[in-house]
Amino acid sequence: MQTPQAQMPEFPQPTKEHQWLQQLQGQWRTENEMTMMPGQPPVKTTGTETVSTVGGFWIKDAHKGEMMGQPFEGEMTLGYDRAKEQFVGTWVDSMTGQLWEYEGQLSDDGKQLTLRAEGMCPVRGKMTEFKDTVELLSPDHKVYTSQIKGDDGQWQTHMTSHSYRVSE
Repeated sequence: MQTPQAQMPEFPQPTKEHQWLQQLQGQWRTENEMTMMPGQPPVKTTGTETVSTVGGFWIKDAHKGEMMGQPFEGEMTLGYDRAKEQFVGTWVDSMTGQLWEYEGQLSDDGKQLTLRAEGMCPVRGKMTEFKDTVELLSPDHKVYTSQIKGDDGQWQTHMTSHSYRVSE
């Protein structure tokens, strides 16, 4: 007779894609630049990020700062879906009331994660494609860029955020 433990399947182990996400863990300070409306000067803000792991499979990325003079909070989750063979994630924040769902791929050199989503663009007032990238410039400096696909099919950068690791 087998014991219950002998019948239990083995739990999956994190893949190299899951492990890639773990390097984002830690405390970060951010310098952000957003273009709210075409032709307007960019809005500059600062903030913080706290990135933690969920079992080695997921990361939670909590953002805090200010936007347009108001307190701002956002939360991103990222993981890797083995069945889809791509990165997946979500974003929610205190200003939009929208759930963003991401899917994406890691570049061949392992330095840039590109995520795509579709959602309501507050500036354009219609559903729009978004492309967000996380690029690792060093272990202590990453750049997040968010782009909107224009009516002409071209990608327009509307936000750039430089994150610098804070020594713990």
